[in-house]
Amino acid sequence: MDAPESDSTPFAAVSAQTSRLGRLYQSYLDKSTPYTAYRWIGTAVLLALFFLRIVIAQGWYIVCYSLGIYLLNLFLAFLQPKIDPSLTQDEGLEDGESLPTKKDEEFRPFIRRLPEFKFWHSGTRAIAISFVCTWFGIFNVPVFWPVLVVYFCILFGLTMRRQIQHMIKYRYVPFSFGKARYNSRSGH
Repeated sequence: MDAPESDSTPFAAVSAQTSRLGRLYQSYLDKSTPYTAYRWIGTAVLLALFFLRIVIAQGWYIVCYSLGIYLLNLFLAFLQPKIDPSLTQDEGLEDGESLPTKKDEEFRPFIRRLPEFKFWHSGTRAIAISFVCTWFGIFNVPVFWPVLVVYFCILFGLTMRRQIQHMIKYRYVPFSFGKARYNSRSGH
């Protein structure tokens, strides 16, 4: 009385289950795409829980610092244009995809290096991973946290100053508020 052999191996079963979970995860991501404000509110709540965990536990400062550096890197990529105008000017790569620099040039929309959804997704995933790391003692490396705070503030200030100077020099604004809006009826 032999049992019938199945065609699936354990690896195939795990692969099928992983694929199914991946599709389910992607479907939830797709459904959340239009709800920008709710996504960011959820991320802010998760970040507040993470900071609360750091404050209550009085540890895991290196995890918090690493998360801050990663989020700063994501934010800078979010602020930068996909085609860097300084590189196209310096290297002579005028291929029609640069930002307009004169009033008579054709308008080209600002295309981000890192789109908003990917910024949100990567940031939320990093916060969740950092939150999980705070529950394991191996990640609680003893450091003098005021040095990390001062270093992060200096790094943030210098980096943002450089980014703002770049935005002023090449005349681009990565946000849509404060820009002129035109109606289709009146022309203005």
